Amino acid sequence: MTQPPSPAGWAHSLTQFLTVEAAGGIVLLASASVALAVANSPFAGGYEAFWKTPVGISAGALVMEHSLRHWINDGLMAVFFLVVGLEVKRELVIGELRERRAAMLPLAAAAGGMLVPAAAYLALQWGREGAAGWGIPMATDIAFVVGCLAVLGPRVPHGLRIFVLSLAIIDDIGAILVIAIGYSAGLNWVALALGATGVAVSALLIRYGVVTVMPLAVAAVLTWLAFHESGVHATIAGVLLGLLAPARPAIPARQMTSALDRLRRRIGYLQANDAAPKAVATSLASAADALQSPLERLEHALHPFVSFVVMPVFALANAGVTLNVAAVASPVAVAVAAGLVVGKPLGIVAFAWLAVNRGWTSLPAGVSWPLVLGAGCLAGVGFTMALFIASLALDGPRLEHAKAGVLAGSLVAGMLGLWLIARAIAAPPHEDA
Repeated sequence: MTQPPSPAGWAHSLTQFLTVEAAGGIVLLASASVALAVANSPFAGGYEAFWKTPVGISAGALVMEHSLRHWINDGLMAVFFLVVGLEVKRELVIGELRERRAAMLPLAAAAGGMLVPAAAYLALQWGREGAAGWGIPMATDIAFVVGCLAVLGPRVPHGLRIFVLSLAIIDDIGAILVIAIGYSAGLNWVALALGATGVAVSALLIRYGVVTVMPLAVAAVLTWLAFHESGVHATIAGVLLGLLAPARPAIPARQMTSALDRLRRRIGYLQANDAAPKAVATSLASAADALQSPLERLEHALHPFVSFVVMPVFALANAGVTLNVAAVASPVAVAVAAGLVVGKPLGIVAFAWLAVNRGWTSLPAGVSWPLVLGAGCLAGVGFTMALFIASLALDGPRLEHAKAGVLAGSLVAGMLGLWLIARAIAAPPHEDA
C-alpha cells in the first residue's frame, strides 16, 4: 500500500503550480502583444508567410509535411495537453476534486460556464456558416486567470483561488471532450486502433515500473503519430498519456520509513565527518526525488517548459490578427465575445447558485457571491484554448473574426473580473451579501 501525499506536500505543489502559471501568464501576454503588433504592422505579410512555411519529416514510405503553424498546433501543443492531463489527474486523486461535496461547486460552475456560452454563441450564429465555432467561448485560460489573481495579491481568499483553479481544470476537461467529439472528422479506424495500442503499451510500461524516459518517450511519439493520422485531434494523445501517470509515490509506506531512517543516518555521518554541504544537499535531493510521485516529477519537469515555451510560441503563431472595426464588429466576433463576457459569468453564477441552493455543496470560507461573479468574469478569459478551438472550427475570414472576438472578449472579461474582485475584497463584510 502506498503512502498518501500529505496536505503540506499537496499545498507546496499547488503553490509551485500557481507561481509558474502566474509568471507564465505574463510571458503569454507579452507574446500575444508581440504577435498583434507585428500582424498590424508593415511586416504582417512576412509574419503570416513565416508561420505557413512547410516543414516535413520522412522515414521510409512515411512522409509528413505541414506548415510550421500546424506542427505547433498539433505537435507542440500535445505537450501542453499532456500537462493538462497531469493537472486533471492530480486534482482528481490528491486535489480538491477528490472529495465529492467540495468538487460539486466547481463542477456545477464549470458546467454552466460551458453550456451557457455555447448557447449564447449559437443563439447569435444559428443557421450561419460560423455556427461551427460554438465551442470557442467554452474554455478558460488557466495561465491568464491565475496571473490576474496574482495581480490582486494576498487579499484574494485562498478558497477563491482553489475554486477558480478547479473550475479552469474542469473547463479544460470539457474543452478536451469538445475537441474529441465536436472537431474530429474522417476517422481512420486502423490508425485509431494503433493509437489505442500505444496508450495501452504506455499503461503497461508504467504498471510494471518502467519510468525511464526513453521507452516512454518512444511510446508517446508513436501514439501521437497514430492519433495524428486517425482523424481524432493529435493533442488528445497528450491528455490520455497524462492521465496514466501515477499520482502516488511507488515506494510503500514501510520502505519509505526505512529509506528516511537511512537518510537521517547518512546525513548524520556526513555532518559528523565535516562533509561538504553539497554532499548533504545531494542526499536530500535524491531522497526528495524518491518520495515524489511520477506525476509530480513529470509535471515539475514539463510545466515550466509549457508555460515559458509552448504557450508563448503558440500565441506568437496564432494571436496575430488584423484588428479593425469590421473584424471586431463581425457577427462571429460578436458571438464569441458575447459568450465570453456574458455567457461565462452568467452560466457560472447560475449553476453555482443552483448547486448551493439545492444543498449539494457550499461556498468556500471567505468566498462571497460577488467574488463568484468576479471569478465568473475572469473565466471569460479564454485566449489559448479559445484560439486553439477556433483554429479547429473555422477557417478563412471567419477564423480571423473569431480570433478578434477572442481577444476583445478576453480583454473585457479580464478587466471586468479584476474590477469586481477588487471591489468585493475591499468592501466591508456587511456589504458582501
